[in-house]
Amino acid sequence: MKILMVCLGNICRSPLAEGIMKTKVPESFMVDSAGTISMHEGEHPDKRAIKTAANHSVDISRQRSRPITRADYETFDKIYCMDIDVFEDVVSKAKNEEERQKISLFLEVLGDRENAEVPDPYWGDMKDFEDVFQLLEKGCDVIRKQILIT
Repeated sequence: MKILMVCLGNICRSPLAEGIMKTKVPESFMVDSAGTISMHEGEHPDKRAIKTAANHSVDISRQRSRPITRADYETFDKIYCMDIDVFEDVVSKAKNEEERQKISLFLEVLGDRENAEVPDPYWGDMKDFEDVFQLLEKGCDVIRKQILIT
């Protein structure tokens, strides 16, 4: 199973989701993250994201931001997007229905499409990063159960 987490810049939400998911699935699974923009390409995650993850024994410090690529649509089985804008951007670049079927809003797994956006903590404080971590933790737990059952 290959899972891709996607947010805007790939320095806050998707690196956290990648790190959390890696702690919940077998090592044989591939979990990665990307962004829809390349502005932070090559950078480590935001220091606040790294600290928040470390507070929960999750190490994301070696991750590097990268933009989503054409190859990702073919490589990954599931592509989870952190908000509607990211979702729409990722779907718009899918070349066929098979690729579109791989893409979903991350928090849709919690069953509430109206509140399925992971807030971007970038402009916030450490509490915002902690709140996002908790949301991602819940979502990753559900995704883990869904994937390991199917």
